[in-house]
Amino acid sequence: MLSLFLRGGTKSVLLKAGLLIAVIAFADWRADKDVPLGFLYLFPMLMVGSVLQRWQIGMVAALCTFLAEVFDSFDWRAASGIPRDILVFAAFLGMGLFVYEVVRSRQAALRHLQQIEAESEARRAAEEQLKVLVDSSPVAIFTADSEGFVLQANDAAHRLFALPPGALPGRSIRQYLPSLVNVPALEQNGPAFRTVIECRGQRQDGEAFLADAWFSTYRTSQGARLAAMVVDTSEDLRNREEYSLHQILAASRILVGAVSHEVRNVCGAIAVVHENLARNSLLANNKDFEALGTLIEALEKIAALELRQTAYQAARVDLAALLEELRIVIEPALREEDIAVAWDIEPGLPAVWADRQSLMQVFLNLTKNSQRAMLEQPVRALKITARAEGRRIAVRIQDTGGGVLHPERLFRPFQPGAQATGLGVYLSRAFMRSFHGDLRYEPEPGGATFVVELSPVLAGSGKEGYGTGNPDPAGGRSQPVPRQPQPVTTV
Repeated sequence: MLSLFLRGGTKSVLLKAGLLIAVIAFADWRADKDVPLGFLYLFPMLMVGSVLQRWQIGMVAALCTFLAEVFDSFDWRAASGIPRDILVFAAFLGMGLFVYEVVRSRQAALRHLQQIEAESEARRAAEEQLKVLVDSSPVAIFTADSEGFVLQANDAAHRLFALPPGALPGRSIRQYLPSLVNVPALEQNGPAFRTVIECRGQRQDGEAFLADAWFSTYRTSQGARLAAMVVDTSEDLRNREEYSLHQILAASRILVGAVSHEVRNVCGAIAVVHENLARNSLLANNKDFEALGTLIEALEKIAALELRQTAYQAARVDLAALLEELRIVIEPALREEDIAVAWDIEPGLPAVWADRQSLMQVFLNLTKNSQRAMLEQPVRALKITARAEGRRIAVRIQDTGGGVLHPERLFRPFQPGAQATGLGVYLSRAFMRSFHGDLRYEPEPGGATFVVELSPVLAGSGKEGYGTGNPDPAGGRSQPVPRQPQPVTTV
């Protein structure tokens, strides 16, 4: 019944309360004086308490107290009237404030309930998205308890360990990733870990593989937990080893070619001396002298063998992306040496024709040389610029390392005073020329500049374009060639 008076908006409730106060006042005025009706004002106070503020409730309580005092049958005296009015006002005000607080608490509870429902719905949606992400991820993802037993695992984890779907939960992960046995964070009082390890894994059928595992540990009310993501890196290992073998073989061919060139020069000088001595009649029938001539001829034949290096795996290379990778690789080490690095890469550079790994090795070798040259310099600055110059792409590596003392010896192997064998820039230029590029040196005041020249791939044709300024290993100019690079003799 009372809920009918509390329905509606604020204006509707106030109108009903005002009408009820008027009815009670009229009834109290017309009723028998011996029957006081002032207590009925508690009902309109209950109504206004649900829609008004505290000070407004106090004003309505004062009005109801005044009406109850005016229409009651008791004579008003200060000694008895003031305490009676105070008690009546307190009763009306207490009823209004009680309803006010009840309504406020109910509204707060409703808002809190709506917030909980919204958070629950958001959490449910996030859990669904996370579950879809984990289940559809190509990376093996699983969680394990403090004993190493798998709690949950996605389909990729089952494929990685060669298990049927749903078979991994409940099994010990340590039989598949033994290195996780050494994680101390799974102990109850151990510290939490967030790290990555490279370890050996084993599938259910006994096949071993190399894995990278990103894992973290955390605490729950049920104990320590481990969450891990595992990737099979066996293919990366094979590719890395094959590439290392290719680099060793390529460098060895270049090195042997350089040695053969030097031996050929020495053999030529010995052959001239042998020919001069052969004119002496005293040595005409000397068997040892004839044997020496035979050895010289054999050595000349060995030194004259042409050792060729082909442009292994040369293809289109995104130069801008490669330079960005170079930036990621070299900048941390340069910052540690307080070397300022400036990059000036022309936007929209075309793809170039090169062996990506060999080109990266050339850039790394040149930047490392610049880094070593600037260690004792007061000003340490390295600038890398990439520009299209005519029909070539030029990458300049400029440093403040003081320059090269003997530029004429720069691209010769086995230089006196060079570190190790002095083959760094020699091999770098040989790599560049293997895919029809070039490497040259430009002196700078207080420093040095190495220019890496590359041939762009012609847009829309898939063929490389060559400029007219690329010297070949024999000292001439390179000529346009078909799309696939031809073998180049390194000397």
